[in-house]
Amino acid sequence: MKILIRQGRVIDPASGTDRVADVAIAAGRIIGIGSAPADFAPNRVIDASGCWVLPGLVDLCARLGEPGQEHAGMLESETAAAVAGGVTSLVCPPDTDPVLDEPGLVDMLKARAEKLHRSRLFPLGALTRGLQGEVLAEMVQLTERGCVGFGQAERPIINTQVLQRAFQYAATFGYTLWLRPSDPWLGQGVMASGPLATRLGLSGVPAAAEVIALHTMLELLRAVCGPTPSATPPMRLHLCRLSTAQGVQLLRQAKADGLPVTADVSIHHLMLTDVDVGYFDTRLRLQPPVRQQRDRDALRAALADGTLDAVVSDHTPVSADAKALPFAEAEPGATAVELLAAAALKWAQQDGVSPLRWAQVLTAAPAAVLGPRLGTLQASVGRLAVGGVADVCVFDPAETWRVESAHLRSQGRHTPFDGHALPGRVRLTLVGGHVAFEAAA
Repeated sequence: MKILIRQGRVIDPASGTDRVADVAIAAGRIIGIGSAPADFAPNRVIDASGCWVLPGLVDLCARLGEPGQEHAGMLESETAAAVAGGVTSLVCPPDTDPVLDEPGLVDMLKARAEKLHRSRLFPLGALTRGLQGEVLAEMVQLTERGCVGFGQAERPIINTQVLQRAFQYAATFGYTLWLRPSDPWLGQGVMASGPLATRLGLSGVPAAAEVIALHTMLELLRAVCGPTPSATPPMRLHLCRLSTAQGVQLLRQAKADGLPVTADVSIHHLMLTDVDVGYFDTRLRLQPPVRQQRDRDALRAALADGTLDAVVSDHTPVSADAKALPFAEAEPGATAVELLAAAALKWAQQDGVSPLRWAQVLTAAPAAVLGPRLGTLQASVGRLAVGGVADVCVFDPAETWRVESAHLRSQGRHTPFDGHALPGRVRLTLVGGHVAFEAAA
């Protein structure tokens, strides 16, 4: 199908483009930005006046419910939610049931996603067998099946020697480790340590839980990269969902030292604090827990100045029964993939962040984290390029709407943004040049 997106504000951080232009699409690829070939005759013209035309968004952390959690979510519903939020590329953590530590499971998951013709799925493989933290998984085989990196999701490796071997193995083969820094003993609480957790009688997770684990990971990274990091590092470390001001300081220093490290923050930690837990609101039962305002402010500043690379939804559909429990017993997680762009725009507006930087943390920057593991899609994911695959999001920044959880497309309807007014809404999402989502007129 030939599509012409007319007179939208084209924002492509990968090329630095920010101008009003037409985008011409044919055979699933972008064939013109600014002007179409002379013989181009579109089957459909989309008037994007007043809208932003962006690369399809890239979400580095979204659980989809398959395999094993179909009662809370499934590929069909969760990818429908993703494209409704303009997200065309998703990274799926390995903590499925069964765990993504077998090549056959990765094949099955990718095949299921491809049949739906919605968001592209990039799975993370389990770093250790069964995520048990004892024996390294078969990383070579998992990479051959399409895993873009390896992680432990929410299950830290207790044995530091196993973690050291994981870094050494990743350095040997040039892999990226995706790890959330959390000390296995200090990180067992359900809410951020502080006066509010004390008043509510909830077990706290101190900032030290993140900081101690982060020190360990960065020192292991220094060991495998050598005293003088090179332009072509042997491996990369991606830190998932930082939550503390101290963690941001350590990350900033590591980047200044030239270590090959990137990091993301979840949209919840960017916008919310422990005060929002209120009277045991289980929609705020998250992992890691949201923290105090000073932490949130540090995270927001770090995302704006580039210390943090990307913002993620940390989308985790949770069933109603699993949330209808006392706070400490409720299952952690929240629905967010459909709300990611709008909630991030609220951050950008509040902090005076430019539309180009807002788009960057949702497109080009997370795509750069995936890097060469994208294969033939490396020149297309997270960018608008002539000749590239047409993954496109048409976003209306002028619309303000109120989140109603009952109207979300995810099977998991629990979100701390329920009832919040958010700016901007996705009007159209193209995946490979095909309309994957279109808002009602």
